[in-house]
Amino acid sequence: MRVLLAQINDHLGKEIQVQGWVHRIRELGKISFILLRDVSGMAQLVVAAGSGSEQVAQTASQLTLESVVSVRGMVTENQKAPGGFEVQVAKLEVIARAEPDLPLAVNQDPDKVSLDAILEYRMISLRNPKILSVFRLQSAILKLFAEHMRGEGFTEIKTSKLIGTGTEGGTGLFAVEYFDTKVFLAQSPQFYKQAMVSSGLERVFEIGCAYRAEKHETPRHLNEYVSLDVETAWIQSEQDLMDLEVRILKTIFEGLKRENADVLEIWQATVPSAEEVEKIPRVSHDQAKDTISTIGGKKVFEINPEGERVLCDWALKEHGVEAVFIFGWPRKKRPFYTYPLDVRSTMSFDLLFRGLEVTTGGRRINEYSMLLENIELFGLDPGSLNDYIHIFKYGCPPHGGFAIGLERLTQKILGLANVKEASLFPRDRRRIRP
Repeated sequence: MRVLLAQINDHLGKEIQVQGWVHRIRELGKISFILLRDVSGMAQLVVAAGSGSEQVAQTASQLTLESVVSVRGMVTENQKAPGGFEVQVAKLEVIARAEPDLPLAVNQDPDKVSLDAILEYRMISLRNPKILSVFRLQSAILKLFAEHMRGEGFTEIKTSKLIGTGTEGGTGLFAVEYFDTKVFLAQSPQFYKQAMVSSGLERVFEIGCAYRAEKHETPRHLNEYVSLDVETAWIQSEQDLMDLEVRILKTIFEGLKRENADVLEIWQATVPSAEEVEKIPRVSHDQAKDTISTIGGKKVFEINPEGERVLCDWALKEHGVEAVFIFGWPRKKRPFYTYPLDVRSTMSFDLLFRGLEVTTGGRRINEYSMLLENIELFGLDPGSLNDYIHIFKYGCPPHGGFAIGLERLTQKILGLANVKEASLFPRDRRRIRP
Protein backbone atom coordinates (compact mmCIF):
# COMPACT_ATOMS: atom_id res chain seq x y z
CA MET A 1 0.00 0.00 0.00
CA ARG A 2 1.27 3.47 -0.88
CA VAL A 3 2.71 5.58 1.92
CA LEU A 4 2.62 9.38 1.64
CA LEU A 5 6.07 10.94 1.75
CA ALA A 6 5.25 13.07 4.79
CA GLN A 7 4.51 9.86 6.72
CA ILE A 8 7.64 7.80 6.00
CA ASN A 9 9.05 8.59 9.45
CA ASP A 10 6.23 6.45 10.87
CA HIS A 11 7.73 3.43 9.07
CA LEU A 12 11.36 3.52 10.22
CA GLY A 13 13.09 0.18 9.54
CA LYS A 14 10.25 -1.05 7.31
CA GLU A 15 9.97 -1.57 3.57
CA ILE A 16 7.34 0.70 2.04
CA GLN A 17 6.00 1.82 -1.32
CA VAL A 18 6.04 5.52 -2.28
CA GLN A 19 4.96 7.20 -5.50
CA GLY A 20 5.30 10.66 -6.92
CA TRP A 21 7.18 13.03 -9.20
CA VAL A 22 10.96 13.29 -9.54
CA HIS A 23 11.65 16.78 -8.24
CA ARG A 24 15.43 16.84 -8.19
CA ILE A 25 18.33 14.48 -8.97
CA ARG A 26 21.81 14.71 -7.49
CA GLU A 27 24.65 12.37 -8.39
CA LEU A 28 27.45 11.86 -5.85
CA GLY A 29 29.92 9.27 -7.05
CA LYS A 30 28.15 5.94 -7.26
CA ILE A 31 25.16 7.17 -5.26
CA SER A 32 22.09 8.88 -6.67
CA PHE A 33 19.96 11.09 -4.44
CA ILE A 34 16.45 11.59 -5.80
CA LEU A 35 14.07 14.09 -4.25
CA LEU A 36 10.56 12.74 -4.71
CA ARG A 37 7.42 14.90 -4.46
CA ASP A 38 3.81 14.01 -3.75
CA VAL A 39 0.73 15.74 -2.38
CA SER A 40 2.05 15.60 1.18
CA GLY A 41 5.57 16.89 0.63
CA MET A 42 8.99 15.57 -0.32
CA ALA A 43 11.39 12.83 0.71
CA GLN A 44 14.82 11.68 -0.34
CA LEU A 45 15.41 8.41 -2.18
CA VAL A 46 18.86 6.83 -2.23
CA VAL A 47 20.09 4.55 -5.01
CA ALA A 48 23.53 3.09 -4.33
CA ALA A 49 25.25 1.26 -7.20
CA GLY A 50 26.38 -2.22 -6.25
CA SER A 51 24.23 -2.42 -3.14
CA GLY A 52 21.20 -3.84 -4.94
CA SER A 53 19.81 -4.53 -8.35
CA GLU A 54 21.83 -3.19 -11.27
CA GLN A 55 18.52 -2.60 -13.01
CA VAL A 56 17.53 -0.12 -10.28
CA ALA A 57 20.78 1.81 -10.73
CA GLN A 58 20.39 1.83 -14.50
CA THR A 59 16.77 3.03 -14.28
CA ALA A 60 17.79 5.77 -11.86
CA SER A 61 20.56 6.94 -14.20
CA GLN A 62 18.00 7.51 -16.96
CA LEU A 63 15.43 9.41 -14.90
CA THR A 64 14.22 12.82 -16.03
CA LEU A 65 12.79 15.57 -13.86
CA GLU A 66 9.01 15.35 -13.37
CA SER A 67 8.85 11.68 -14.34
CA VAL A 68 6.24 9.81 -12.31
CA VAL A 69 7.72 6.83 -10.46
CA SER A 70 6.81 4.09 -8.03
CA VAL A 71 9.43 3.00 -5.49
CA ARG A 72 9.85 0.25 -2.93
CA GLY A 73 12.53 0.52 -0.29
CA MET A 74 13.58 0.57 3.35
CA VAL A 75 13.08 3.65 5.49
CA THR A 76 16.25 4.71 7.30
CA GLU A 77 17.15 7.67 9.46
CA ASN A 78 19.43 10.41 8.09
CA GLN A 79 19.52 13.79 9.80
CA LYS A 80 20.86 15.40 6.61
CA ALA A 81 17.89 14.25 4.53
CA PRO A 82 14.70 16.37 4.25
CA GLY A 83 12.61 15.50 7.29
CA GLY A 84 15.43 13.40 8.77
CA PHE A 85 14.46 10.17 6.96
CA GLU A 86 15.08 8.64 3.55
CA VAL A 87 14.20 5.57 1.49
CA GLN A 88 16.91 3.11 0.41
CA VAL A 89 15.57 2.07 -3.00
CA ALA A 90 15.19 -1.65 -3.74
CA LYS A 91 12.78 -1.34 -6.67
CA LEU A 92 12.21 1.58 -9.02
CA GLU A 93 9.53 1.70 -11.71
CA VAL A 94 8.97 4.56 -14.13
CA ILE A 95 5.20 4.92 -14.53
CA ALA A 96 5.24 7.94 -16.86
CA ARG A 97 8.49 9.35 -18.22
CA ALA A 98 8.69 13.14 -18.60
CA GLU A 99 10.38 14.54 -21.67
CA PRO A 100 13.60 16.35 -20.74
CA ASP A 101 12.65 19.69 -22.37
CA LEU A 102 10.69 21.19 -19.48
CA PRO A 103 9.52 24.69 -20.50
CA LEU A 104 10.43 26.02 -17.05
CA ALA A 105 12.16 24.59 -14.00
CA VAL A 106 9.60 23.24 -11.55
CA ASN A 107 12.22 22.95 -8.79
CA GLN A 108 13.33 26.57 -9.10
CA ASP A 109 12.31 29.48 -6.88
CA PRO A 110 9.37 31.03 -8.80
CA ASP A 111 10.61 34.49 -7.85
CA LYS A 112 13.33 33.93 -10.46
CA VAL A 113 10.79 33.25 -13.22
CA SER A 114 8.74 35.97 -14.94
CA LEU A 115 5.00 36.06 -14.35
CA ASP A 116 4.41 35.84 -18.11
CA ALA A 117 6.39 32.57 -18.25
CA ILE A 118 4.60 31.20 -15.21
CA LEU A 119 1.20 31.89 -16.78
CA GLU A 120 2.19 30.87 -20.30
CA TYR A 121 3.17 27.41 -19.02
CA ARG A 122 0.54 27.30 -16.28
CA MET A 123 -0.08 23.56 -16.59
CA ILE A 124 3.54 22.98 -15.63
CA SER A 125 4.22 25.91 -13.31
CA LEU A 126 1.47 24.71 -10.97
CA ARG A 127 3.74 21.78 -10.12
CA ASN A 128 6.13 24.16 -8.38
CA PRO A 129 5.52 23.54 -4.66
CA LYS A 130 5.57 27.24 -3.73
CA ILE A 131 3.15 28.19 -6.50
CA LEU A 132 0.90 25.24 -5.69
CA SER A 133 0.82 26.28 -2.03
CA VAL A 134 -1.12 29.42 -3.06
CA PHE A 135 -4.03 27.22 -4.03
CA ARG A 136 -3.74 24.99 -1.00
CA LEU A 137 -4.28 28.11 1.08
CA GLN A 138 -7.06 29.29 -1.23
CA SER A 139 -8.84 25.97 -0.80
CA ALA A 140 -8.64 26.45 2.96
CA ILE A 141 -10.18 29.93 2.65
CA LEU A 142 -13.12 28.45 0.75
CA LYS A 143 -13.61 25.71 3.32
CA LEU A 144 -13.41 28.07 6.29
CA PHE A 145 -15.76 30.59 4.67
CA ALA A 146 -18.38 27.95 3.88
CA GLU A 147 -18.12 26.38 7.34
CA HIS A 148 -18.61 29.74 8.99
CA MET A 149 -21.63 30.59 6.88
CA ARG A 150 -23.31 27.27 7.60
CA GLY A 151 -22.50 27.75 11.27
CA GLU A 152 -24.47 31.00 11.24
CA GLY A 153 -27.46 29.34 9.59
CA PHE A 154 -26.82 30.38 5.99
CA THR A 155 -27.91 28.19 3.06
CA GLU A 156 -25.54 27.70 0.15
CA ILE A 157 -27.01 28.40 -3.30
CA LYS A 158 -25.78 28.11 -6.89
CA THR A 159 -27.16 30.59 -9.39
CA SER A 160 -27.03 30.92 -13.17
CA LYS A 161 -24.10 32.72 -14.75
CA LEU A 162 -26.08 33.38 -17.94
CA ILE A 163 -28.34 36.40 -17.56
CA GLY A 164 -30.58 38.48 -19.81
CA THR A 165 -29.53 41.86 -18.42
CA GLY A 166 -26.88 43.37 -16.16
CA THR A 167 -27.30 43.61 -12.40
CA GLU A 168 -25.57 46.98 -12.20
CA GLY A 169 -26.90 48.90 -15.15
CA GLY A 170 -25.82 46.79 -18.10
CA THR A 171 -22.23 48.04 -18.44
CA GLY A 172 -19.09 45.94 -18.38
CA LEU A 173 -20.82 42.78 -19.60
CA PHE A 174 -19.52 39.92 -21.72
CA ALA A 175 -22.04 39.00 -24.44
CA VAL A 176 -22.62 35.32 -25.17
CA GLU A 177 -24.48 33.70 -28.07
CA TYR A 178 -27.34 31.67 -26.64
CA PHE A 179 -29.16 29.84 -29.43
CA ASP A 180 -30.82 32.64 -31.43
CA THR A 181 -30.40 35.41 -28.88
CA LYS A 182 -27.72 37.27 -26.94
CA VAL A 183 -27.24 36.90 -23.20
CA PHE A 184 -24.49 37.95 -20.81
CA LEU A 185 -22.10 36.48 -18.27
CA ALA A 186 -23.18 37.51 -14.78
CA GLN A 187 -21.30 40.27 -12.97
CA SER A 188 -22.62 38.90 -9.69
CA PRO A 189 -25.46 36.74 -8.34
CA GLN A 190 -27.03 39.87 -6.83
CA PHE A 191 -30.62 39.54 -8.09
CA TYR A 192 -30.73 35.84 -7.31
CA LYS A 193 -29.36 36.29 -3.80
CA GLN A 194 -32.09 38.81 -3.09
CA ALA A 195 -34.74 36.53 -4.54
CA MET A 196 -33.63 33.71 -2.23
CA VAL A 197 -33.63 35.99 0.81
CA SER A 198 -37.18 36.97 -0.11
CA SER A 199 -38.15 33.32 -0.70
CA GLY A 200 -37.95 32.66 3.01
CA LEU A 201 -34.42 31.29 3.26
CA GLU A 202 -33.44 34.67 4.74
CA ARG A 203 -29.70 33.90 4.81
CA VAL A 204 -27.83 32.67 1.75
CA PHE A 205 -24.29 32.48 0.43
CA GLU A 206 -22.68 31.48 -2.84
CA ILE A 207 -19.16 30.71 -4.02
CA GLY A 208 -18.97 31.19 -7.77
CA CYS A 209 -17.35 32.95 -10.71
CA ALA A 210 -18.19 36.53 -11.66
CA TYR A 211 -17.32 38.35 -14.87
CA ARG A 212 -16.39 41.97 -15.59
CA ALA A 213 -15.74 43.15 -19.15
CA GLU A 214 -13.52 45.99 -17.99
CA LYS A 215 -10.41 46.84 -20.00
CA HIS A 216 -8.07 46.98 -17.05
CA GLU A 217 -4.44 45.93 -17.25
CA THR A 218 -3.30 46.20 -13.64
CA PRO A 219 -1.94 43.92 -10.89
CA ARG A 220 -5.31 44.16 -9.09
CA HIS A 221 -7.84 43.26 -11.81
CA LEU A 222 -9.17 40.05 -13.36
CA ASN A 223 -11.99 39.68 -15.86
CA GLU A 224 -13.07 36.39 -14.30
CA TYR A 225 -12.79 35.95 -10.57
CA VAL A 226 -14.26 33.92 -7.72
CA SER A 227 -16.72 35.80 -5.54
CA LEU A 228 -17.70 34.85 -1.99
CA ASP A 229 -21.22 36.25 -1.87
CA VAL A 230 -23.38 36.78 1.22
CA GLU A 231 -26.94 38.04 1.59
CA THR A 232 -28.96 38.23 4.80
CA ALA A 233 -32.36 39.52 5.92
CA TRP A 234 -33.43 41.60 8.91
CA ILE A 235 -30.53 44.03 9.03
CA GLN A 236 -30.85 47.70 9.88
CA SER A 237 -27.76 49.13 8.22
CA GLU A 238 -24.40 48.34 6.67
CA GLN A 239 -22.96 48.22 10.19
CA ASP A 240 -24.65 44.84 10.71
CA LEU A 241 -22.91 43.56 7.57
CA MET A 242 -19.53 44.81 8.75
CA ASP A 243 -20.12 42.96 12.03
CA LEU A 244 -20.79 39.79 10.03
CA GLU A 245 -17.67 40.19 7.92
CA VAL A 246 -15.56 40.68 11.03
CA ARG A 247 -16.81 37.32 12.32
CA ILE A 248 -16.09 35.67 8.95
CA LEU A 249 -12.57 37.08 8.76
CA LYS A 250 -11.78 35.99 12.30
CA THR A 251 -12.77 32.44 11.36
CA ILE A 252 -10.73 32.49 8.15
CA PHE A 253 -7.58 34.00 9.63
CA GLU A 254 -7.57 31.86 12.76
CA GLY A 255 -8.19 28.77 10.62
CA LEU A 256 -5.30 29.61 8.28
CA LYS A 257 -2.92 30.07 11.19
CA ARG A 258 -4.05 26.74 12.62
CA GLU A 259 -4.25 24.64 9.46
CA ASN A 260 -1.94 26.34 6.93
CA ALA A 261 0.97 27.64 8.97
CA ASP A 262 3.34 25.90 6.56
CA VAL A 263 2.03 27.88 3.58
CA LEU A 264 2.20 31.15 5.51
CA GLU A 265 5.80 30.30 6.39
CA ILE A 266 6.69 29.51 2.77
CA TRP A 267 5.56 32.99 1.77
CA GLN A 268 6.77 34.64 5.00
CA ALA A 269 3.20 35.84 5.44
CA THR A 270 1.08 36.67 8.46
CA VAL A 271 -2.63 37.21 9.03
CA PRO A 272 -4.29 39.52 11.56
CA SER A 273 -5.23 38.04 14.92
CA ALA A 274 -8.84 37.88 16.07
CA GLU A 275 -8.17 40.86 18.34
CA GLU A 276 -6.73 42.87 15.44
CA VAL A 277 -9.72 42.08 13.22
CA GLU A 278 -12.01 43.36 15.96
CA LYS A 279 -10.09 46.65 15.88
CA ILE A 280 -10.58 47.35 12.16
CA PRO A 281 -11.63 51.03 12.11
CA ARG A 282 -14.85 52.15 10.45
CA VAL A 283 -14.76 55.55 8.80
CA SER A 284 -17.24 57.34 6.60
CA HIS A 285 -16.45 58.07 2.97
CA ASP A 286 -16.00 61.75 3.81
CA GLN A 287 -13.74 60.95 6.77
CA ALA A 288 -11.68 58.66 4.56
CA LYS A 289 -11.14 61.42 1.99
CA ASP A 290 -10.23 63.89 4.74
CA THR A 291 -7.69 61.45 6.17
CA ILE A 292 -6.06 60.91 2.78
CA SER A 293 -6.02 64.69 2.21
CA THR A 294 -4.42 65.39 5.58
CA ILE A 295 -1.73 62.73 5.18
CA GLY A 296 -0.97 63.64 1.56
CA GLY A 297 -1.09 67.40 2.11
CA LYS A 298 -3.55 68.05 -0.71
CA LYS A 299 -7.30 67.83 -1.18
CA VAL A 300 -8.56 64.60 -2.74
CA PHE A 301 -11.97 64.14 -4.33
CA GLU A 302 -11.83 60.40 -5.11
CA ILE A 303 -10.48 57.41 -3.19
CA ASN A 304 -8.10 55.92 -5.74
CA PRO A 305 -5.71 52.95 -5.34
CA GLU A 306 -3.03 55.18 -3.81
CA GLY A 307 -5.62 56.50 -1.36
CA GLU A 308 -6.52 52.93 -0.40
CA ARG A 309 -2.88 52.25 0.44
CA VAL A 310 -2.67 55.46 2.47
CA LEU A 311 -5.76 54.51 4.48
CA CYS A 312 -4.43 51.03 5.29
CA ASP A 313 -1.10 52.51 6.39
CA TRP A 314 -3.01 54.93 8.58
CA ALA A 315 -5.10 52.10 10.08
CA LEU A 316 -1.95 50.11 10.87
CA LYS A 317 -0.34 53.09 12.58
CA GLU A 318 -3.42 54.24 14.50
CA HIS A 319 -5.25 50.95 15.13
CA GLY A 320 -2.67 48.20 14.73
CA VAL A 321 -4.33 46.49 11.77
CA GLU A 322 -3.80 46.90 8.00
CA ALA A 323 -7.49 47.17 7.19
CA VAL A 324 -10.26 49.73 7.22
CA PHE A 325 -14.01 49.76 6.57
CA ILE A 326 -15.30 52.73 4.57
CA PHE A 327 -19.06 53.27 4.78
CA GLY A 328 -21.54 55.85 3.51
CA TRP A 329 -20.45 55.79 -0.13
CA PRO A 330 -22.06 58.35 -2.48
CA ARG A 331 -25.17 57.25 -4.37
CA LYS A 332 -23.47 57.90 -7.71
CA LYS A 333 -20.77 55.37 -6.78
CA ARG A 334 -23.17 52.55 -5.99
CA PRO A 335 -25.69 50.41 -7.95
CA PHE A 336 -29.33 51.46 -8.17
CA TYR A 337 -30.46 48.86 -5.63
CA THR A 338 -28.30 50.30 -2.80
CA TYR A 339 -30.33 51.72 0.09
CA PRO A 340 -30.01 55.53 0.24
CA LEU A 341 -29.11 57.07 3.58
CA ASP A 342 -29.98 60.55 2.35
CA VAL A 343 -29.98 62.43 -0.95
CA ARG A 344 -26.21 62.03 -1.29
CA SER A 345 -25.00 58.89 0.49
CA THR A 346 -25.90 55.21 0.87
CA MET A 347 -25.84 52.41 3.43
CA SER A 348 -22.92 50.75 1.70
CA PHE A 349 -19.31 49.91 2.53
CA ASP A 350 -15.98 48.65 1.28
CA LEU A 351 -13.30 46.76 3.17
CA LEU A 352 -9.72 47.68 2.34
CA PHE A 353 -7.08 45.14 3.36
CA ARG A 354 -3.37 45.82 3.01
CA GLY A 355 -3.96 48.56 0.49
CA LEU A 356 -6.60 46.90 -1.67
CA GLU A 357 -10.40 46.78 -1.74
CA VAL A 358 -11.38 43.15 -1.10
CA THR A 359 -15.07 43.57 -0.23
CA THR A 360 -18.00 45.67 -1.40
CA GLY A 361 -21.48 45.51 0.10
CA GLY A 362 -24.38 47.28 1.71
CA ARG A 363 -28.04 47.30 2.56
CA ARG A 364 -30.37 46.89 -0.43
CA ILE A 365 -33.61 48.66 -1.19
CA ASN A 366 -36.51 46.44 -0.16
CA GLU A 367 -39.35 48.95 -0.53
CA TYR A 368 -41.15 48.68 -3.87
CA SER A 369 -41.89 52.39 -4.39
CA MET A 370 -38.34 53.43 -3.43
CA LEU A 371 -36.89 50.91 -5.86
CA LEU A 372 -39.01 52.22 -8.74
CA GLU A 373 -37.88 55.76 -7.94
CA ASN A 374 -34.24 54.71 -7.93
CA ILE A 375 -34.55 52.82 -11.20
CA GLU A 376 -35.94 56.02 -12.78
CA LEU A 377 -33.23 58.12 -11.09
CA PHE A 378 -30.52 55.92 -12.61
CA GLY A 379 -32.07 56.14 -16.07
CA LEU A 380 -32.81 52.42 -16.30
CA ASP A 381 -35.66 50.68 -18.07
CA PRO A 382 -38.07 49.09 -15.55
CA GLY A 383 -39.26 46.70 -18.27
CA SER A 384 -35.83 45.07 -18.52
CA LEU A 385 -35.89 44.52 -14.73
CA ASN A 386 -39.42 43.16 -14.49
CA ASP A 387 -38.45 39.80 -12.93
CA TYR A 388 -36.30 41.58 -10.36
CA ILE A 389 -39.00 44.10 -9.49
CA HIS A 390 -41.41 41.27 -8.66
CA ILE A 391 -39.25 40.40 -5.64
CA PHE A 392 -40.23 43.68 -4.02
CA LYS A 393 -43.70 44.15 -5.47
CA TYR A 394 -44.80 41.14 -3.48
CA GLY A 395 -42.98 41.77 -0.22
CA CYS A 396 -39.33 41.56 0.80
CA PRO A 397 -37.73 42.04 4.25
CA PRO A 398 -34.95 44.56 4.90
CA HIS A 399 -31.72 42.90 3.84
CA GLY A 400 -28.21 43.38 2.54
CA GLY A 401 -25.03 41.61 1.72
CA PHE A 402 -21.53 41.77 0.33
CA ALA A 403 -18.99 39.96 -1.81
CA ILE A 404 -15.39 39.11 -0.98
CA GLY A 405 -12.99 38.65 -3.90
CA LEU A 406 -11.22 35.34 -3.32
CA GLU A 407 -8.18 36.10 -5.45
CA ARG A 408 -7.68 39.55 -3.96
CA LEU A 409 -7.96 38.20 -0.42
CA THR A 410 -5.45 35.46 -1.25
CA GLN A 411 -3.12 37.99 -2.87
CA LYS A 412 -3.06 40.21 0.18
CA ILE A 413 -2.70 37.40 2.69
CA LEU A 414 0.39 36.05 0.92
CA GLY A 415 1.79 39.36 -0.28
CA LEU A 416 1.64 38.46 -3.98
CA ALA A 417 2.64 41.21 -6.39
CA ASN A 418 -0.15 40.47 -8.88
CA VAL A 419 -3.68 39.15 -8.40
CA LYS A 420 -3.14 36.84 -11.39
CA GLU A 421 -0.78 34.82 -9.20
CA ALA A 422 -3.81 33.98 -7.04
CA SER A 423 -5.89 32.71 -9.97
CA LEU A 424 -5.47 29.14 -11.19
CA PHE A 425 -6.08 30.05 -14.82
CA PRO A 426 -6.37 33.85 -14.96
CA ARG A 427 -8.46 35.61 -17.57
CA ASP A 428 -7.57 39.15 -18.57
CA ARG A 429 -7.59 41.24 -21.74
CA ARG A 430 -4.75 39.24 -23.26
CA ARG A 431 -5.14 35.78 -21.78
CA ILE A 432 -7.85 33.21 -22.47
CA ARG A 433 -5.62 30.12 -22.27
CA PRO A 434 -4.69 27.65 -21.00
